Amino acid sequence: MRAVDLMGRSAPSASTQVLAPALALLCVLAAASAARAADAVILTIRNHQFTPSQVSVPAGERFRIEVENQDATPAEFESADLRVEKIVVPHGRIVVMVGPLKPGNYKFFDDYHPAATGTMTAVAGKAQD
Repeated sequence: MRAVDLMGRSAPSASTQVLAPALALLCVLAAASAARAADAVILTIRNHQFTPSQVSVPAGERFRIEVENQDATPAEFESADLRVEKIVVPHGRIVVMVGPLKPGNYKFFDDYHPAATGTMTAVAGKAQD
């Protein structure tokens, strides 16, 4: 026989009452673990150049790229290799999630300023330089 509340609705079973909080906790832990999978790659655009222009990232892991534009003009973080294209307003900041990447080199650039280029190298077991 199923329990019924005052409104005539079926009450959740004991197994549902136990599983729901456990499932919620599991989701929170999974999200926290994914966020810590790799440290953020921090790039700065200053004088229409990326600093650093070469970084190593862990292969096989999803990671965050933060780009800060310290110039008074718009810039763009673009990479066909990484499948990213994002405008960075003057004195603004953007965040993009990338990966997981296979080992290799991935080029990025600023479409507004062709001299601003860089390379990310995905290396197995390697962290950001």
